[in-house]
Amino acid sequence: MKGLLQRVRGARVDVAGQTVGAIDQGLLVLVAVEPGDTPAHADKLLHKLLNYRVFSDPQGKMNLSLTDIGGGLLLVSQFTLAADTQSGLRPSFSSAAPPALGAELFDYLLAQAQAKHPTVASGQFGADMQVHLVNDGPVTFMLQI
Repeated sequence: MKGLLQRVRGARVDVAGQTVGAIDQGLLVLVAVEPGDTPAHADKLLHKLLNYRVFSDPQGKMNLSLTDIGGGLLLVSQFTLAADTQSGLRPSFSSAAPPALGAELFDYLLAQAQAKHPTVASGQFGADMQVHLVNDGPVTFMLQI
C-alpha cells in the first residue's frame, strides 16, 4: 500500500463539478492499493498518517503530527501510484490491485480513519476526480507499507 502524503493549507476533491470532500489545514493523501495488501497494511498506513511528524512546532521543526494539530485528513484513491514505470514510455498497471480489492481496502482505510480522527474526508473511488490543493512548504512524502 502506498500513500503520497502532502501537507496542505487546504484541499478539496470535485467530481462532476461537485465538491465531494474538503479539508482546511492537514494532509491530502493519494492512496494506491497493491495486490498483496491487507487490512493490516491499511492499519499501519493510517497509524503513520495520523502520527507522522510533518507539521512545524513553535521552533519551526517538523515535530508535530496531524493528531497533534487537529488537522484534516483527505484520502483520495489513486491507482496510478502503483504503476510500473521501470521500462518503456507507457506505464503498466499490472502492479495495482484489482478494482474490487482496491475499493474494499480504500473503504476500510476510510472507515478506520473516520473512527480514529475527527476530521476526515475523501474522494470517490473510481471516479474522474479533480483534486485542488495548496501544498504547504511544499512538503510531500511517499509512504510505502
